[in-house]
Amino acid sequence: ESNSSLPTVELILDENLPPTRNIVLNLAEFVRAFINCSRLFIYRFASMNLTTPSTIFLHNIRVINPAESKDEYASVLIEQGTITRYHVGTDAVIPTDEKCVVIDGAGLVCAPGFYDMHVHLREPGQEYKETIQTGTNCAANGGFTGVCCMPNTAPAIDHPAIVEYILHRAKDTLTEVHVTSAITKERKGKELAPLLEMHKSGVVMFSDDGSCITDSAVMRRAFEYVEPIDALLSQHCEDHSMTEGFVMNEGAVSALLGVKGYPAVAEEIMIARDIMLAGYLGNRRYHVSHLSTRGGIALVRFAKERGQRVSCEVTPHHFTLTDETLKGYDAHYKMNPPLRTQDDILAIIEGIKDGTVEVIATDHAPHARHEKQVELGIAANGILGLETSIGLSLTHLVHAGHISLARLIALMSVNPRAILGLPVIRIAEGQTANMTILAPNAEWQYDALQTQSKSANTPYHGWKMKGKPMYAINRGMMVECGV
Repeated sequence: ESNSSLPTVELILDENLPPTRNIVLNLAEFVRAFINCSRLFIYRFASMNLTTPSTIFLHNIRVINPAESKDEYASVLIEQGTITRYHVGTDAVIPTDEKCVVIDGAGLVCAPGFYDMHVHLREPGQEYKETIQTGTNCAANGGFTGVCCMPNTAPAIDHPAIVEYILHRAKDTLTEVHVTSAITKERKGKELAPLLEMHKSGVVMFSDDGSCITDSAVMRRAFEYVEPIDALLSQHCEDHSMTEGFVMNEGAVSALLGVKGYPAVAEEIMIARDIMLAGYLGNRRYHVSHLSTRGGIALVRFAKERGQRVSCEVTPHHFTLTDETLKGYDAHYKMNPPLRTQDDILAIIEGIKDGTVEVIATDHAPHARHEKQVELGIAANGILGLETSIGLSLTHLVHAGHISLARLIALMSVNPRAILGLPVIRIAEGQTANMTILAPNAEWQYDALQTQSKSANTPYHGWKMKGKPMYAINRGMMVECGV
């Protein structure tokens, strides 16, 4: 496990004791797994700093909300989850009530609650990786007050009963959960799921995420079927006939390592087809998930210039990491879409700057230890993202001089909610308090062993970042972010 980014237990064996070698190996493997799991389990439930204060006072804090064209200093009083006083300026009087939680706003920013529209909560069916509870804890710890969960569960989210189950399980969490349901039954890409019924159950987007609908006739029927409700269809864009058995991006590094590559064109072919279908069928709403290539950015930019209702998201790992990281054969860098090249990163950042990219999402994909710490070719795709997304984005986009803080807030709060048709978050008197409090200049180091997730599959363990979430406030609850 020399390539693992997490601490491991070194094993010392006496070569003179061959009869007991297997027993020692098996026992040591069990102890190592138990220690690692226990450390994560104990910390997670001991450290989640969730409170339900009756009164919160944000004193002299900078408030930025692009949805209201707001960037000003104010003091904000929150009582029983509602903003009861919003005082512009720095001369507000601090409440004397001893039960009031006072947060000094020096160096902090109050933003509308951050929202991640691409998260894998793994429930139902894969609770050994993540649950709705641990996933939303992880989201709150990372500063997110809302997430949209993906349908590649077991069973897939392809029936109203499963939608209702998820919404019920998440009704008391600080982080709100919305649902993306499958377009086709069992995500097999053949027969449409009951889309209208699931929409009535509360679904906000449809996707076979994790799989791509490669049959053009099926995708056409999906666009036509949801036309009466103008629903949003999204795709994990991948021509599976070109990517089966892939390990990483197809290029110089895959050739050097001698492994199967996933060519950028396999992603771009599906993006182009779906954009053409959406336009041909009357300018249908369409969203590209976790876009990763220069060509994909160009296709979305072209569609927008034509006036099509096309949007896209990118992930922090696709603008901070390249396929060069796979030279160490570390499966923490294996994902789908794969990490691409530095040229693709430059194109993604340019797309973020010029508005082609409207959303930063995490594609938070928890996996158990036994699924990632194996040979690269058989390791599961995906990494955690909820606790590192804000820090990575502040560090590599805002502090790198590419975008403003207000633009980042739009990308991670305002825009995803707008694309999904969710209510606008306002920071004003009489409004429900739904906020993320940021420390944009705080320097910190990520420790994967302190995650609130059930899993710990991340390449960012030990990374130093500038800017972090401090508090998440929603539904009358507050979490002090422990990242």
